[in-house]
Amino acid sequence: MGLSRDEVMGRVEEVLVDALGVDPEEVTQSATLTEDLGAESIDFLDIVFRLEKTFEIKISKGELFPDDILSNPDNVVDGKMTAEGLASLKSSMPHADFSEFEANPDVSKVSDLFTVNTIVNYVENKLNTANAA
Repeated sequence: MGLSRDEVMGRVEEVLVDALGVDPEEVTQSATLTEDLGAESIDFLDIVFRLEKTFEIKISKGELFPDDILSNPDNVVDGKMTAEGLASLKSSMPHADFSEFEANPDVSKVSDLFTVNTIVNYVENKLNTANAA
């Protein structure tokens, strides 16, 4: 039997508390990793490692946190994601909520897509895919 969403959230919370040194009450579904929880780029590697260990899953490079989309000049014009870039980002991050970002696809706001909820969604999808196989 798989984990419930609450169980996944609890384990993700533990991972983020350990990786980022934040208090558990700071780890809310809507908290962003960088702005609210203070994660830096090196922390993302640690988070991925800890998620893999905690949930016994394999996370390929760029799978949870896409790293090559913004470096493609076809995806960004004048600091905004192009329609092609946004489609590419949405395709690589089906676990993220784009509702606010789509209204103003400013590249500086991409980090706002990386919320606790995004990680919980990702892990749930990953676990469900593994259980279905």
